[in-house]
This record gives sequence, C-alpha cells and structure tokens, in this order.
Amino acid sequence: MAKQDYYDILGVGRDAGAGDVKKSYRKLAMKYHPDQNPGDKDTEQKFKNISEAYEVLSDEDKRAAYDRFGHAAFEAGGPGGPGAHPGGFDFSGGFADIFDEMFGDFAGGGGRQRGAAARGSDLRYNMEISLVEAFKGKQTTIRVPTSVTCDTCHGSGGESGAQPVACPTCHGHGKVRAQQGFFTVERTCVSCRGRGHKIDKPCKDCSGDGRVAKEKTLSVNIPKGVEDGTRIRLSGEGEAGMNGAPAGDLYLFLSVKPHRIFQRDGTEVHCRVPIPMVTSSLGGTIEVPTVDGGRVRVTIPSGTQSGHQFRMKGKGMPTLNSKMHGDMFVQAIVETPMNLTKKQKELLREFNKSGSPEKTSPESEGFFTHVKELWEDLKD
Repeated sequence: MAKQDYYDILGVGRDAGAGDVKKSYRKLAMKYHPDQNPGDKDTEQKFKNISEAYEVLSDEDKRAAYDRFGHAAFEAGGPGGPGAHPGGFDFSGGFADIFDEMFGDFAGGGGRQRGAAARGSDLRYNMEISLVEAFKGKQTTIRVPTSVTCDTCHGSGGESGAQPVACPTCHGHGKVRAQQGFFTVERTCVSCRGRGHKIDKPCKDCSGDGRVAKEKTLSVNIPKGVEDGTRIRLSGEGEAGMNGAPAGDLYLFLSVKPHRIFQRDGTEVHCRVPIPMVTSSLGGTIEVPTVDGGRVRVTIPSGTQSGHQFRMKGKGMPTLNSKMHGDMFVQAIVETPMNLTKKQKELLREFNKSGSPEKTSPESEGFFTHVKELWEDLKD
C-alpha cells in the first residue's frame, strides 16, 4: 500500500513555510494523541503518521530530500523505515511528553531536558547617572547581592567530590506521572525538585545546591551617549545555576538625572539663557556653558527677540557607538529690567517719546493696530 504524502498528512501545501508546518502539526498532534483517544488504534496510527511527517518536513535537509525523491529517500532506515520510531517519539510516554515537545520553547527556549539543572536567574540592577556622565561615559564598580558557585564543591553540590545518584522517586526523570481518568498528568518530582538526581552527601557550605549567597563586585563600563532607559546586558553575571548549571545574566537599567541647565532631546541639547535687554537691543556677545564643561561664545545680533534660538553645531550629546555629536540650541530669553532708579526711568520715558514705535517695537505696534481695527469693525 502506497504511503500517504507527508504534505497531505499535515494538511499543508508544498510551499508552506516552517511556521505553517509547525502550527498544523501542533493542532493535529493535540487532536490525535493516544492519551486523548485511549484504545483507538486508528487514531494512534494517525498520530504516528503525523509525527513522522513532521519530523521530515520540519528538517530542511530531510524536507529537501523528500521533495526530490519522495518516500524513497528514507527507505534505508529513515523516519518511516523498519524498526524506527516515527517522528522521534516514544509512544509509551504520556500526553505531557508531546505537550513539552511542542510548547517547551515558550518556557525558555526549546524545552529543558529531564533532570537538567536549572539555569541561574537573571538579575536587574537600577543605576542613576548624571547627564555629564551620559555625555562622557563612565567606568564604575557596582555591588550586586546574588548567588555564586560554591568554592567548596565547585558547583557539584556534593561533599568531597561525592557524585549525585539517580533520584529513587522519579528514577532520574525529574518528573513523576499520575493517571487521572483518561489523562496522564506529569509533575515535577518534589524529592529532587526536577533535577533527576540526589546527593547522598551534600556539601555543608551550600547544602547541596552548588551555590551560595554572596555580594559580587563588578566593573561596569557605561558608554558615551546612553539615554534614559538604556539597558545593558552583562552575560553570565546573574545568579549561578543549580549544581553547576550556567549562570543567568545581569541587566543594568540606566536612568539619567535631570540637569539644572540643560534639557536633552535625543542627541540635541537645549539651554535657555537670559539676556539683558540692552544686549538684546544693541547686540553683543555672551558665553554659554556646554555639557562637556567648556564654554562657547555666542554673538547676539542687535534687536534679538526673546525665544530666538542659536544653533551650536556639534555641541550636543554623542551618538551611542559613534563619533558623531548632536547640536546644542541656545534659546535667548530677553530679561526686562527691574528695580530701576529714578534716572533710569526718566531715560526710558525719554527714549519712548523720542523714537518711532512702529520702528523700535514693530510687533507690538502691529498687534495693537489690528486690535483697533477689530474694535472698529465691531462698532459697525
């Protein structure tokens, strides 16, 4: 009897992508798994066919061979050959096996093998830096409370080199099964906490965990140009894993403190600078500070109005991982004189009488002219 086409078994076209193949397989495997249909031989055979088809079509090399030669590509003992387990599954297992096979990647990337020691937890460290430190970069040290590999047992968890033995409760699987009606439920073994093994002579310093609590000092390099909310990953600097398993990662979350003078917008820096009325009227020069601690001279043309911006090219923040810098914008805020003496007031009154308002204050004169016209229109 001719074997059914693998694409037909999974219900996908020959141009189906890997994601479509996997999606269809998951749906069919959940439907036809033997634990869902106990005692149904036809359903069990369908499940085997589905698994066999998925093993071939989910592998790029096997799929290419199948597309070229069909089932003949595997007649010498391939997925469907004599003595092989179609799809790579052991059908004596329970429903939890196929669930773990299909969905284990959501729990941490591919599903952890039974009995494998757990990877250490990732850690978060919040660090606040100044705007100047964000501009120049910073080399500093931090102290992080964490778990590190035990020096006494070197992470094995056993005393004097004692080796772990298979857990008698789960027989090294890390999980135990219980039958509940039509379903086989699989749970983490409480005796070995899912490790699959136990240590007869645990290390006295770490109580068999292979790690101990300790405050770790780390050297941290903050690059130039980091922004508020930047996250820096330090690989392998998180908590140590159980019984020699890989350590987790440490994530630095940076926050940049507001500055008293400068406001940041990406790589741009903005600065509001008060300018005396005389300087804005007659013109002149002023010195303005920059984020790097230096100074820059700004020429103020005569008649400069409040709100006018001067652009200082290349005086802004550095671009992260680049030699480029943004610009700095100086906003002029014309300051109205206060606490005038009697003579100063008289001079201002004399100035106001002697000048032509439409020339010395064109904006205000133009505004009030339009207001008068509006009032006249309302009277009509």
